[in-house]
Amino acid sequence: MVGVKNGPLAVIAASVLWGTAGTAGLLVSADSVALAAARLVIGGAALAVFAGAGLRRAIRPGLLLGAVAVAAYQLCFFAAVARTGVAIGTVVAIGSGPVFTGVLSWLLDGRRPSGRWAVATTAAICGCAALIVGGGAQAGGQVVSGVLFALLGGLLYAFYVVVAARAIGEGARSEAVMGVMFAGAAVIMLPVLLLHGVGWLAEPRGLIAVLYLGLGTTTLSYFLYGRGLRTTPVATAATLALTEPAVAALLGLVVLGERLTPVSIAGLVLLALSLVAVAVPERAAAREEAAAPEKTATERALESQA
Repeated sequence: MVGVKNGPLAVIAASVLWGTAGTAGLLVSADSVALAAARLVIGGAALAVFAGAGLRRAIRPGLLLGAVAVAAYQLCFFAAVARTGVAIGTVVAIGSGPVFTGVLSWLLDGRRPSGRWAVATTAAICGCAALIVGGGAQAGGQVVSGVLFALLGGLLYAFYVVVAARAIGEGARSEAVMGVMFAGAAVIMLPVLLLHGVGWLAEPRGLIAVLYLGLGTTTLSYFLYGRGLRTTPVATAATLALTEPAVAALLGLVVLGERLTPVSIAGLVLLALSLVAVAVPERAAAREEAAAPEKTATERALESQA
């Protein structure tokens, strides 16, 4: 059991692991499709084992659609990183997720976002535009297509987050819900992995990297984040999760030698600030935790599937 003081540390640890995924992926010679497939096959299988006997009881049509979204998200994420670089691809994919989640929650559940959320959304769109303009000066159309892949990934992420939240709100265990989605994604991606070939896994560098992506940035990170959410308020966890794009940007600049134009840097800063603004209004919901436990559980589910 994670203590109250250790909850935020668990969230930060999970976010740090997520932030290393893009850099680890670029250190492998395999293409983005094979890499995403291998990561999900390993990570999904491990999450299914972790879910245990509750896995079968949690299976439902919505979660199977969520599994498709999980698989598609991985493909979009690595395709975006390959075109834009780690810093831009990660920030756009991860940063657009909360925005799309707010929109889907409004359309599907009728919960209208706040005025502050609307302002933050506008800022996020401007930040993405700055990333496109600034990155375009470096690599032309590749950056534009990469940002589009990242935005599609953010939409897919929002979809499976909402689906998972509904299942958890109906009483399913969070471990089982995640096990169903990621194990389902693993089943979908296994033929893709075999089709693209597994010869690159014979290289020690490739094998180590994919094991890290599967067990570290998928299985372990979701375990840590879920444990952290048991004692960390949702708004606090959402803010702490911004460690992910920060770590990704730092690794892109330091390890991979990426360079960002001033316009791109301004876009990254603006997008990060917009995410903080999105997280702040959720503090009001955290204060209602004792009075509305079901609502709090749903909100925590939204965050824990990120």
